[in-house]
Amino acid sequence: MFDFDNLREIWSTMKKNKLRTFLTGFSVAWGIFMLVTLLGAGNGLRNGILYNFRDMADNRIEMWPRWTSKPWKGMQANRRLVFKDEDYYMLKREHPEVVLCSATVNHSDTLTYDKEYFTGETNGVFPDHALINFVQFYPGKGRFINDADIRDKRKVIVLSPRMAEVLFRDKNPLGKYIRCGHIMFQVVGIYHDKNMSNNSPAYIPFSTAQLLYNKGRGFYNLSFTVKGITAEEENEAFEQRLRASLARRHKFDPADKSAIGIWNTSNQMRMFNNMTGGIIMFIWIVGISTLMAGIVGVSNIMLVTVRERTREIGIRKAIGAKPSSILKLIIIESILITAAFGYIGMISGIGLTEGVGYIMTLSGANDAPAGGHPDENVTLFRNPTVSLGIAVSATLLLIVAGVFAGYFPARKATKISAIEAMRAE
Repeated sequence: MFDFDNLREIWSTMKKNKLRTFLTGFSVAWGIFMLVTLLGAGNGLRNGILYNFRDMADNRIEMWPRWTSKPWKGMQANRRLVFKDEDYYMLKREHPEVVLCSATVNHSDTLTYDKEYFTGETNGVFPDHALINFVQFYPGKGRFINDADIRDKRKVIVLSPRMAEVLFRDKNPLGKYIRCGHIMFQVVGIYHDKNMSNNSPAYIPFSTAQLLYNKGRGFYNLSFTVKGITAEEENEAFEQRLRASLARRHKFDPADKSAIGIWNTSNQMRMFNNMTGGIIMFIWIVGISTLMAGIVGVSNIMLVTVRERTREIGIRKAIGAKPSSILKLIIIESILITAAFGYIGMISGIGLTEGVGYIMTLSGANDAPAGGHPDENVTLFRNPTVSLGIAVSATLLLIVAGVFAGYFPARKATKISAIEAMRAE
């Protein structure tokens, strides 16, 4: 049974070979440190990519009309298509996969309140637009466009925080009227925009925007979410059905991909997930390979230790020491080296990743775009940390590997006869 004398003996052996013990332990610590650091970097890349999609659903599809590139049933190519009202209303009827749907009418104008003015974009949308694009409201900041606004063609407007700041300064905008071009609109909400971007639009009811700016006809794009479509083949089949239904109404070749532009975030997310998954897998391979190199080093050192202590092992066996006690002694020494230095490597790796994450948070880099301009709204690296569970699991795996690293040299030591061991120089 293991007692304090065994620990003192192991400690004495390690002190006699300080450099060797340190270098062996350093290879183990470096392996776990590199694994944790690389996993943190991989998570930072993944978090950065996912952060770019934070304001939209991952099953979101957007489509817009373009020009035809092929003649079709007597009609010439290069026709400019225009979406019509029936395209919006028929979308859910013909495609049960569609859950949320909104159309958009874009209009740029000058917003005026008292002596203040702001030139920006005003988008006519449906209520589902807020759910599709994660338009959020803090308590006391009003609401988004609702069905009654659409039905009654109300002249109500939802402002961006930047618009509200410029037009109203310290006043509460809710309930007040502003002039948009030559039309008065009542402010019913101010949505949340962390970046306070000058390019963030205001929102008005789609029916009102159509009547005022599009003469009741046509709109810029359709955005919607789908359910039950996950595989790439399912997405392709859905897009083909979507193009075919639009082709029937707008009279163009269903195979003409230039006629309708489609942006499917499911394809983008699948591509990014595959890419980041491949990066994480590569990181695991590199990290575990580095870790295994350290374990091999421990095993080799244990072999050297057994060879150096061959005479001692022979004396132990001659005075009655059981093979199991010798086996246990060497294995425990291997476990102590891997556990102690593995713990140091784990703490160092977690400390580095958490430190980098903390510095990025303080500097605003976790929320800032990669290009440094708030309006770009893009980041590539964010929160480069690794979960404690993964780090501890990797360390425990390292300790288990340390058991095997010590077992085989120890097993070799127990098979040496006492007489042969005592003859060893």
